[in-house]
Amino acid sequence: MVRIKIGAPRRQKKNRYFKAAKGFRGGRSTLWRTVRETLLRAWAFSSRDRRTKKRMFRRLWIVRLNAATRVRGMNYSTFVDGLKKAGIELDRKQLSEISIKDPSGFDALVAEAQGARR
Repeated sequence: MVRIKIGAPRRQKKNRYFKAAKGFRGGRSTLWRTVRETLLRAWAFSSRDRRTKKRMFRRLWIVRLNAATRVRGMNYSTFVDGLKKAGIELDRKQLSEISIKDPSGFDALVAEAQGARR
């Protein structure tokens, strides 16, 4: 029987891994076993942190909204409650951008939320 070697595919796979590990320090970019371990861990972290990033941005938007609404005599939770009662469906990212880039428009939203809560 003929001995089958996996030469070209194995080299191609290794080259893909080494290319992905470019920029890592020391053996993490030059030693095959270390490269493989490092990349597996890096890929696990990257998928985890894509979800974490969404959480962190939502927290940032809420902090910005709370600061912007407190300046106008209201807090975040009553503001969001007033918007729901007024039927205004803007997400926190849009509200945060409005509070930064269009303060007069945000004043109108706060007034609308206060009116809906009464």
